[in-house]
Amino acid sequence: MRTIHVIGIGAGDPDHLTLQAVKAMRATDVFFLLDKGEVKADLTDLRRAMLAEHLPGGSYRVAEARDPERDRRAGGTAYAPAVDDWRSRRAAIYEALIAEELGSDETGAFLVWGDPSLYDSTLGILDEILEQGRTEFTYEVVPGISSVSALVAKHRTGLNRVARPVQITTGRRLAEGFPEGVDDVVVMLDAHQSFRAYAEEDLEIFWGAYLGTPDEILVSGPIAEAGPRIEELRAKARERKGWIMDTYLLRRQD
Repeated sequence: MRTIHVIGIGAGDPDHLTLQAVKAMRATDVFFLLDKGEVKADLTDLRRAMLAEHLPGGSYRVAEARDPERDRRAGGTAYAPAVDDWRSRRAAIYEALIAEELGSDETGAFLVWGDPSLYDSTLGILDEILEQGRTEFTYEVVPGISSVSALVAKHRTGLNRVARPVQITTGRRLAEGFPEGVDDVVVMLDAHQSFRAYAEEDLEIFWGAYLGTPDEILVSGPIAEAGPRIEELRAKARERKGWIMDTYLLRRQD
């Protein structure tokens, strides 16, 4: 039976790799890498650097394929179908890699940014492949340090406060209104900077981009003061690198 390791590699710092992750990497025959194009080549380069550092002289193989483009213009009711289409095309690529590159008794691995269980599609895609029944394998998940954990650690704050819940949501959901019943909200990859709608409210923001990498940017403070600074830094960073990954925590003040 083929085995797949889904390995969380952290938010960007090579030191985020856990001992469990390194052991799983050393037990892997084939690593599957998705090429996201020249603009995001540094994401692939970091994965290759981790392999070179922790598996020097190893006999592993690397199987690479081009990641399909997602229609990021789709909004409203068209958003979910666009994501489903993208995931299905990704599933076809994953299935081909596993079927063609992995022997019947070998182990393959996907090196997943952050943690595989948070804001990532790999687990769902592998389940979709198994449900189709054409390719058989079993898979194991190795947790990683998520951007959420890295964010609050860098800002030296907790994710939640005593006896209070915390909610993780998306920029699209935040744009529809601040979640009810919570005072601490984590927002993942907000392309439209939905926090701007709350500039008049008594909220503090803890924001970070490219967490764990040499390009890391951190800003915190009352949202009315920090918001414009974040917008400026975010625009410059995106223009410089061509892409941005950011996360932030909104906290209602006591």
